[in-house]
Amino acid sequence: MHPILSRPANLAAYMTIWLPLGGLLASLLALQGVFGWTHAAAIAVPLTVFYGFLCLSAWYVTSGSPVDRVGPVRLATTAAAAAFLSSAVWLLVARGWLGVVETLARWPELPSSFRAAAPTIFGFGFLLYLLAMAASYLAAAFAASREAEHRGLELQVLAREAELRALRAQLDPHFLFNSLQSISALTTADPAAARRMCLLLADFLRETLALGSRDRIPLSAELALIRKFLAVEQVRFAERLQVDVDPGDAGDVLVPSLLLQPLVENAVAHGIAHLLDGGAVRIRAERRVASLVITVDNPCDPDRPAGRGTGLGLRNVRKRLESAYGGDALFQAGDVEGRFTARVEIPLSRRE
Repeated sequence: MHPILSRPANLAAYMTIWLPLGGLLASLLALQGVFGWTHAAAIAVPLTVFYGFLCLSAWYVTSGSPVDRVGPVRLATTAAAAAFLSSAVWLLVARGWLGVVETLARWPELPSSFRAAAPTIFGFGFLLYLLAMAASYLAAAFAASREAEHRGLELQVLAREAELRALRAQLDPHFLFNSLQSISALTTADPAAARRMCLLLADFLRETLALGSRDRIPLSAELALIRKFLAVEQVRFAERLQVDVDPGDAGDVLVPSLLLQPLVENAVAHGIAHLLDGGAVRIRAERRVASLVITVDNPCDPDRPAGRGTGLGLRNVRKRLESAYGGDALFQAGDVEGRFTARVEIPLSRRE
């Protein structure tokens, strides 16, 4: 369907544009002395409004002759032929309309003036149709530009979703690898603890699969999963591992699922594991005016050996934040006064 005819508001706005054009044609006819001002207005305004409907066909003509597919010669020929035919039809309608006005208003001099007015009406109609075609081409180019922009945004969203899915796919093996290392350490030293750890791990992995498939989860759910992971690790480290979690008033804020898990794993594997007396893994959340700040910190041994890990966890967190929030999210990690601190800041939505 024609875009102007698809909505009554569009049609009303379109026809409003033709009213001043009818006044312009009336002025031309009156200034030429063909008709008086009253006769010119009575003839030109309704006639021009009708021509507005006739010029709607320009959209179909331009759709069949797109600029990027036809040459300039064919384009000019098509435009001239369509404008000539439309103006000829309009001239016939004008002759009939003069007859109607003559009968209703009893202006017998109108037919004799038609010959003098015909060139002006025809030329005016020819020009208006060419302008209608130009407007149709501009509208088509604008629509194509918006469609290309829309497709580009869709491709960006699909690429970002694919990247997030790939990052989440990296997390599951990472969890399992670190957890199996912990179980392996207990297998010979404390078989009962190893079995208990396996049961806790099964519960943890079951919850991980349920939450990991979702893009966003409440912070409270994320922290509940973290507590289950730390319960697994507490079987191994016993009193050496303490847990201090404070969600503040941000429990209902949505965060990327499993975002904090690599940070907590690093806190245990590269912090608590290297201290004879252990320490506390602290997790804090603070809701600010436009952002949510989450910190994960743990005591660390400044003389600890260089980590043998690949750094996958921290890279994963950084990439997920970039994919989910672009440049609006911040991630920092490093030693601060004997404690290793990872700090995440993500923007809040208006509702949050």
